[in-house]
Amino acid sequence: MYDTIIIGAGMSGLAAGIRLAHYDQKVCILERHYTIGGLNSFYRVGGRDYDVGLHAVTNFTEKGAKKGPLAKILRQLRFKWEEFSLSPQAGSRISFPGMDLKFDNDIELLRSEIASRFPDQIDGFRKLEALIGGYDQLDQEAFEQSTREIMGTCITDPLLTDMLLCPLMWYGNAREHDMDWGQFSIMFESIYREGFARPFKGVRLILKNLVKRYRSLGGELKLRKGVKRIHVQDGHAQAVELDDGEIIVGKRVLSSAGRIETLRMCDDVSEVDTRQVGKLTFIESISILDRQPTDLGLDETIVFYNDSDKFHWERPQDDLCDMRTGVICSPNNYEYADGQQLDEGVVRITSIAEFDRWNQLDESAYQVAKARWYDRAVESAVRFVPDFRRQVIATDMFTPTTIRRFTWHDNGAVYGAPDKKLDGTTHLNNVFLCGTDQGFVGIIGSIMSGISIANQHCLRD
Repeated sequence: MYDTIIIGAGMSGLAAGIRLAHYDQKVCILERHYTIGGLNSFYRVGGRDYDVGLHAVTNFTEKGAKKGPLAKILRQLRFKWEEFSLSPQAGSRISFPGMDLKFDNDIELLRSEIASRFPDQIDGFRKLEALIGGYDQLDQEAFEQSTREIMGTCITDPLLTDMLLCPLMWYGNAREHDMDWGQFSIMFESIYREGFARPFKGVRLILKNLVKRYRSLGGELKLRKGVKRIHVQDGHAQAVELDDGEIIVGKRVLSSAGRIETLRMCDDVSEVDTRQVGKLTFIESISILDRQPTDLGLDETIVFYNDSDKFHWERPQDDLCDMRTGVICSPNNYEYADGQQLDEGVVRITSIAEFDRWNQLDESAYQVAKARWYDRAVESAVRFVPDFRRQVIATDMFTPTTIRRFTWHDNGAVYGAPDKKLDGTTHLNNVFLCGTDQGFVGIIGSIMSGISIANQHCLRD
């Protein structure tokens, strides 16, 4: 019998496994996919490795910092700063029609940009910062308040409101149109105050070190072992049944599969409300260049763009994708140590997509759609960055169905369901949630989620 069975070998599941194994728990992580990482994974095509999910690690702090999520993760998992090997961003930009705001890992740049471009709003921005500083991350009621309503008490210019929301929604918002105040506050701190970084070798380095540490502590990791059912008796999970019929018994279950997806596994739940499932998913168009992006004048790390009068954060209504807003990221444009640089130029463009339409395509139509929407995504992006199309030597794209395959989330919902469960509890007294539906997103957020839920629910008995 295991002390804890963990469903999903993503960042949150691996972090929880390490934390529990440190305290001599017998832990087993079950992963339906053939590889680890979940949303933040990687694949290989044409001799090249492509990251899935990782544009940036948020919450960056320099070596030696004692405060912040990154420092806490290193302490709780007993890693050295060098084992994550993070290099800071070169600088990023929010680009709307007729207006740009630059920001980096020092919030003073963003403040100065707002003071210069929105001089009548800088006092309101400082008031907003003060409200965020007073937010209680464990207050479920406060978490669910409307960000647009609260911002309206501080920021009176709708353009600035949309520009500030754009990066935070792109990197951590499962709710259409608006954003939970708690999610906004967390993302504001992680992006605007602490900022972006990246390991030189990408997400593989972090995953490799997490798995190595987990296994060194005696943890078991089983790939291609999807959970079909959680057997329940008297409000208590007794065991999990795998897709191949194997039964595994444990004292408790920690699931990163998502709230609705986890409830669907429980054999005491007759049906789930699929209206609560997340809807927001993406395509990502990846271009490999024959030179560094900076040689073309593309020197920003990430560009968040919007080309309509208002910022629309919603799934497409009439097509496979919506090109009105997007994200352009170059992993070349980080300040890597010792002057290191990636061998080839890379530009990644992320666009909002609609899962059902992509999922209904047969293989032939799917390949045609990928080619069509790659072209449209690049065409949209080069209005905001130098045109790199003549330098492209290889391309690939992943779609909502790819995300579904890597994460097993309904609808390929990148940030899970809109309604988060901050304490990670379910209707069962020994089944708990970690990961996106617990409320923390991104690499650092997911790792923090796994640690916090392990501490709160699995190390107290």
